[in-house]
Amino acid sequence: MLSYDQIFENNRQWVSQQQEKDASFLEKLAAGQSPEYLYIGCSDSRVTAEEIMGAGPGQVFVHRNIANIVNNIDLNVMSVLNYAVRHLEVKHIIVCGHYNCGGVKAAMQPVDLGILNPWLRNIRDVYRLHEQELDSIEDDTLRYNRLVELNVVEQATNVIKTAAVQLMYEEKGFPIVHGWVFDLHNGMLKDLKIDFEGILKKIEKIYNLTGK
Repeated sequence: MLSYDQIFENNRQWVSQQQEKDASFLEKLAAGQSPEYLYIGCSDSRVTAEEIMGAGPGQVFVHRNIANIVNNIDLNVMSVLNYAVRHLEVKHIIVCGHYNCGGVKAAMQPVDLGILNPWLRNIRDVYRLHEQELDSIEDDTLRYNRLVELNVVEQATNVIKTAAVQLMYEEKGFPIVHGWVFDLHNGMLKDLKIDFEGILKKIEKIYNLTGK
């Protein structure tokens, strides 16, 4: 187990290693950030954004919550999204779930989870939208993992519904929204290859916020 004191020793070693590779590392780090990626992922401690992407400090703007939910009345995720799009002008937005997600499994249990109930209902709503497909999958693990994928697609669609994304894309041609799933068993990222432009066009009639 990682002890509390070891964390600070690890930090000192990290600073030393970074400065050995680049003497101006800290100067560059303090100068500001201009990441091209916004990563919206799950809070699960096993799924660390920069590590699985092979990215370094300053390259990825990160938001994480239980089951990578993008809820339009969650001021936290909406603030992150707006700042990343309007001010940092990220080129890509990634919604990343992971197989065997505890949040997804918890959402499908018929139990009262207290304050988690309204949050996990977002996932129950995804199940409702895809009930026929999911109920046709007999294996519980496969059903949950498919729900993980469908949840990523739905949350990516929620990103596309926002004014910040629609207006910036119309003006500059970015950001592009992606959906990924991380597989804990093999360590690989799976690109769900969501059709960003297709989804944008599909939802335009109801969710268009560009004023056109």
